[in-house]
Formats: sequence, structure tokens, C-alpha cells
Amino acid sequence: MTKILLVDDEPDIVEFLKYNLELNNYEVIVGYNGLEALDKLTNKPDLIILDIMMPHLDGFEVYTKIREKEDFKNTPILFLTAKSGETHEIKGLELGASDYIQKPISPKKLLARVKLNLRKSGKEKVDEDSTQLSIGPLVIDRERYTVHVDNSETVFPRKEFTLLYFLASNPGKVFSREILLREVWGDGVFVVDRTVDVHVRKIREKLGKHFNLIETIKGVGYKFKSVE
Repeated sequence: MTKILLVDDEPDIVEFLKYNLELNNYEVIVGYNGLEALDKLTNKPDLIILDIMMPHLDGFEVYTKIREKEDFKNTPILFLTAKSGETHEIKGLELGASDYIQKPISPKKLLARVKLNLRKSGKEKVDEDSTQLSIGPLVIDRERYTVHVDNSETVFPRKEFTLLYFLASNPGKVFSREILLREVWGDGVFVVDRTVDVHVRKIREKLGKHFNLIETIKGVGYKFKSVE
């Protein structure tokens, strides 16, 4: 059974999230402060969810100490916080966090983030037979290179399609322009950051009234909005 370490100083939140994770067959180990988070690493969790504002050690300090341990250098770590604004999100991303989730969050959305990060880390299998990604008003078929917006097919050139698919496959996660260039254009191709901005603008134009599905994170990059 996949193990998740959940650490938050609010017992009600811990119990609520623990209950919903266990309903989906995850084994949940809980902690209520930064020191407990480090102590519970002996359970060897497959994924860690950390609140940022906690007693003794905050989430950022705990994250740094976890990453110093060889066994947890590649373990997905998600930040869970009530703090709004970009400052905490940028700091978490700069540290290298796998994801950043702002409270209040629905169990459905949390589970989607957990599954996504487990799949990316190789801890949870993805259905390789599925060629379609359905998210909000979009249906993206990676095999046929087609995109349907509100059930109407819209033509996307290859790079725009690849960029859209990459962002939509990682809802809620912020990517810098540098990462997007590497993931979509590859390391061997010389293009400037502005190239990403131009492609995002063209994608937004084709999305029409749903243009805001791709959000700009000032000073960082872009993210695809999480859709219930």
C-alpha cells in the first residue's frame, strides 16, 4: 500500500484529509509539527504533504532537512498552506517542491495532485492505453493530435499542442519558462524565453472564453488552472 506522510498543526484538517486519502486506499501517517515530520520518516513514506506554518520547524525547514537524507532525495513533497500570495509559492518552487496546494482544498483536488505526483515519481502506474486527457471543457488526444474545446475541434500546431498537453497534464503546478523550453522544445534547440510567451498567447486565443485556464504567475512562469 502506498504510504503518505501528512503533517499539519491543525488536527481537524489532518483528520479530514486522512479520512479521504484512506478512502482511496492510501496508508496515511500523520504528524502535527516539523519535528514529528522528521521523526515519522522512519515509516518510509512514498509521498509527503507538509503544511508551511508549523511549530518548531516550518515546512520549508523540514523540506530542506528531508532532502538532505539520501533515501528521500526524490520523494514527492507537496506544500499545503493557508497562506495566499505568490511569495510562499515562489519560495517553495525555488526549493524544488513537487507541488504547492493552497487551503481550503477539496478532497477531489488533493487526490488528483497526489496521484499525479505519485505517477511522476513512478510510485503509481498510469493507464498507458489512455490517449485522451479530459480536463474541464477540453478533450486532448495525444495520439491524434486533436483538441476539442466545448466539443468543437480546434486546430493546434504541433508545438502549441505539446505545450498545452504538458500544462494540462500537470494542473495547478507552476512551470518556469526555462522548464517549459526544456520539456517542449528540448535541450538541443536554441530558443528564447519569449518563444514560450508567444505560444501561450496563441493557445489562449484558440481557447476563446476559456483562455484563463492557463494562468500567468508573475516572475515565475505559467500554470494550468486546476479544474473541479
